[in-house]
Amino acid sequence: MTEPEPLQQVDRVRVMHRGRRLLYFSGCDYFRMASHPRVLKAFRRGAREFGLNVAASRMTTGNHAVYARLEKALARFFGAPSALLVPTGYVSNLIAAQALAGTCSHVLLDDGAHPSLQDAAVLLKARVIRFRSRDPKSLAQTARRCGADAEILVLTDGMFARDGSVAPLAEYLEGLPKRARILVDDAHGAGVLGRTGKGALEQEGVTRERVIQTITLSKAFGVYGGAILGPKALRQRVIRDSRQFVGSTPLPLPLACAALASIGLHASGNQMRKRLHANARYLKEILRSAGLDIPDFPGPIVFFVPTGAAQSRRLRSALLAAGIFPPFLRYPGGPGQGYFRFVISSEHTREHLNAAISAILFTLR
Repeated sequence: MTEPEPLQQVDRVRVMHRGRRLLYFSGCDYFRMASHPRVLKAFRRGAREFGLNVAASRMTTGNHAVYARLEKALARFFGAPSALLVPTGYVSNLIAAQALAGTCSHVLLDDGAHPSLQDAAVLLKARVIRFRSRDPKSLAQTARRCGADAEILVLTDGMFARDGSVAPLAEYLEGLPKRARILVDDAHGAGVLGRTGKGALEQEGVTRERVIQTITLSKAFGVYGGAILGPKALRQRVIRDSRQFVGSTPLPLPLACAALASIGLHASGNQMRKRLHANARYLKEILRSAGLDIPDFPGPIVFFVPTGAAQSRRLRSALLAAGIFPPFLRYPGGPGQGYFRFVISSEHTREHLNAAISAILFTLR
């Protein structure tokens, strides 16, 4: 991977690139919370009241009442028994894995799992076996090969960032032994999926009885940090056994204050979720009606793998001519030649969506 050019966000749907203000269909700030006035106000208030950094682990002198408030708000929003705030979404899986090490004999890893889950699998100190991505039959067959006495932990994304598809969690649980558990990295599903934004678990209609959910605060919530959602016993186990958690400085307090504001907006935000999914449906349906093969996945993402360098250049040129920043990615686990991923937000207007649609159809139809 090469280092990309820097971008500057200039409003809730545009960035500055090479001196031009361009529409932005990249990133994963699905509700543009990073620039929401109430979230920014909460951040500034937190900086005035608390400064930037507690400069110590929560397990020494760095704990603070704001962290407890944020964890309580997260547990309430997601309907989880407990929440534990961690420094980033990526390390939420690593910290959970450190705490769970030794509790499973086999780790079944989705072939398309996020790199953080692949790293977490190593920390679990168990045999790691991959299964075909989003394939309940492959998972069930793999689980049976582990033996009747196996203690199985499945690692999967909730919503997959590449294309907006969702792990079939209910089918997974049906095909697994009753003792098996699932760790769901719901970085992209949290706040986006489900009737009330609880993520992939709500979308798929599964309970938390055998599921651990990890999330990030940097996507749908527009801030920073991560959290582990699960039983209270897991929270205590992390505090006791995860050196990454014990040895890490926690989230800066202004960001925790901003996250509290964002969660409050999400808790009363069914209208913004409706806008988000209405925007995604609109763009997908028009592209489908024009003959493009657009999967019917729940996530607000549309992706294209170019047929070659020439098509990639044509789409880039068409997007720039339409005043749109080309959302071209090369990311671990994705196609080696890269791909275009259009991420829809609740704040895009029909005019913005139509501009993207015209550029895409001009190039790909």
